[in-house]
Amino acid sequence: MLEGDDRLEINRYWYRFENNFISSSHLYKYYVMRERMHSMGKIAASLVAASGILLAVMHVAASSHREAPLIAADPKADGADLYAFVSPDKPDTATLIATYTPFQEPNGGPNFYTFDDNVRYDIKVDSDGDGVEDVTYRFKFNTTVGNKSTFLYNVGPVKSLSDANLNVKQTYTLTRITKDGETVLGSDLPVAPSNIGKKSMPDYAALSKAAVKKLDGGTTTFAGQVDDPFFVELGGIFDLLTIRKLPGNMGGGVDGLAGYNVNAVAVQVPLSDLTSSGTMPTNAADKGSVIGVWTTASRPSTRVMNEKGEQSYSGDYVQVSRLGAPLVNEVVVPLAFKDYWNGSKPKDDAQFANAVTDPEFPKLLKLLYGVKVPPQGKFGSPEQRDDLVAIFVTGIPGVTKPAKDTPAEELRLNLAIKPSKKPNRMGVLGGDSAGYPNGRRLADDVTDITIDAAAGAAYPLFHKTFKPDPLATKLGDGVDHNDAAFRGSFPYLALPWSGLDSRPHASNASLMAHMEKAMKDLKDKMKK
Repeated sequence: MLEGDDRLEINRYWYRFENNFISSSHLYKYYVMRERMHSMGKIAASLVAASGILLAVMHVAASSHREAPLIAADPKADGADLYAFVSPDKPDTATLIATYTPFQEPNGGPNFYTFDDNVRYDIKVDSDGDGVEDVTYRFKFNTTVGNKSTFLYNVGPVKSLSDANLNVKQTYTLTRITKDGETVLGSDLPVAPSNIGKKSMPDYAALSKAAVKKLDGGTTTFAGQVDDPFFVELGGIFDLLTIRKLPGNMGGGVDGLAGYNVNAVAVQVPLSDLTSSGTMPTNAADKGSVIGVWTTASRPSTRVMNEKGEQSYSGDYVQVSRLGAPLVNEVVVPLAFKDYWNGSKPKDDAQFANAVTDPEFPKLLKLLYGVKVPPQGKFGSPEQRDDLVAIFVTGIPGVTKPAKDTPAEELRLNLAIKPSKKPNRMGVLGGDSAGYPNGRRLADDVTDITIDAAAGAAYPLFHKTFKPDPLATKLGDGVDHNDAAFRGSFPYLALPWSGLDSRPHASNASLMAHMEKAMKDLKDKMKK
């Protein structure tokens, strides 16, 4: 029987396990100590229960889309990701998708995940490159509760979006806004609900499909819950750019968003609805074929709460979230300006130029991994990273450079470049001009592309004599694809994980493989 320091050590490790502070390597040390207290038979039984502990430990490694302090406290208005691409099955249209309310744990009831009735969710399009929206698609939601005397989201099996058993329903109005005014494209449009489970929603795929609505003028729309399409090693990135399996292009990463859902708004519109000329783009070399896209969420400026649990809103709408190209506010914009960025407009982005021309991220790659990154300096200096300026701010000449030269951070898309028959996850860097940073498709590995671009992979396009570090095209986060298969038609996003089947932060094969390997290693060590 253990006493004194040994027992205190065990108690310390047990406390840290219970509070998710330590990794699987510490789990081994704990069980070695347990072996000194109990028989091997009891330890074997404990190993089965340890899988739950290990899942909790791995959960700690995740971060979130919460890129700025203020918006982190307002998840329903938090823009998670933006996608814009020429529709692969309908190349005369473009698909624009914005996701909100990140990190939805599928079993997070009883108040499941809804859009906010007091938020304007906008997808904005700059058709000429002046940093100002020319077309806006606005989603405005309305929530109704059938039976307020129950705590249930649904009171029985839900077989249609109008089923009375769906206790909490949402509808929305979709409005198209241009300089000529506002046009309501559709109203009372149904929202796909949160996926509760098989008993509550026997055919969730049918419910999701029913939320896809074709409108007059060739527009198709969708709003509802989906699997989070972004895949990224969040734990490693925010742990001082840790790459679990160097150099990062051969797997080994943990998808920090696996098993989580988001809410999505999406439209599929004729290409001619997005160009400044109002015509179908046919020439990729024509700068008029390039658009810029971003999404914003806005709230009324004043909220009043009382002791009865009631809230009221008034005042002008204020922009609280903004998202164009991925990872910009997360890893480019400094902490002091993140909230300011979310309220800013693309036409004013010259004020952030130094963060792009002299970024922190490449410096970290050099410091941590010894990567020979290109020279960089303040905006206007000879050393400025003009490759990153083109990718994030002005557009790549011949690909995503628009008609006007206003520096503006937007997700730029050349509408005249047809969908690739063999898409490459590395987009333009992988020789696929239909991928990121020419728009963003769901399967584009924007994390690896951004890391490689920061390391100088695209620098020779602007400086012919520069030879990038061999690592520049090999670095990555080790997560190369989503944890769920995308659909083949609009809205393309994968169906959301259900609450019943949810295994918190472990709903995908990649994460389960990490858990199984860790458990196997633990068992092997204990046999020695």
